[in-house]
Amino acid sequence: MAWSYSSINLFKQCPRKYYRLKVTKDVKEPFAEHLIYGNAVHKAAELYGRDDVELPEKYAYVKPYLDTLLQIEGEKLFEHKMGITEALEPCAFNDKSVWWRGIADFMVISENKPLATIIDYKTGKSAKYADTQQLEILSLATFLHYPQVETVKAALLFVVSQEFVEVKIQAKDARTLWKKWFSDVDAMDTCQHTNVWNPKPNFTCRNHCPVMDCEHNGRS
Repeated sequence: MAWSYSSINLFKQCPRKYYRLKVTKDVKEPFAEHLIYGNAVHKAAELYGRDDVELPEKYAYVKPYLDTLLQIEGEKLFEHKMGITEALEPCAFNDKSVWWRGIADFMVISENKPLATIIDYKTGKSAKYADTQQLEILSLATFLHYPQVETVKAALLFVVSQEFVEVKIQAKDARTLWKKWFSDVDAMDTCQHTNVWNPKPNFTCRNHCPVMDCEHNGRS
């Protein structure tokens, strides 16, 4: 099964929850209002940057950030889809041999420097619990798809709270960084091969987990 940052994150939170949502698919996650809003902002930003479609008035507050990003020199990519095979070869997002999939909200490949810029838009109210791991895996994919890139400058742009969380990833560190991801995926593969998906009690159990028949669910 192909994986993504969100799916491996879900698995690490709770293997059983991952199994029910992603493997058997007999449980559905309610679509939260904040996700609907976030998706709408992402789409508006994509259309504004790629097609010069004016932002709806309710998202106009994002315009100064987008205008600044669009001034970065290089090839600009919007909602850019990338895939990787298990042999760590670049492939199309829907390739038959795809092992990992990811989408970069906004990406710039420099034409004059071995540099790429990746921006992930966030509509959360605070960057207090910002997680840059998604930026890391997107950077690792970028090194494979664009071998001329030696450095990725990546950031989480919190458009509501006006916060910017930056990281810098170097291609020379890719081998070491991949080891962690392989370890996580190996754990998921083990569950798949043994068909044992043990629950992992966590903060979502009591009020948020949709797996109602789990013994740890606080609402069952």
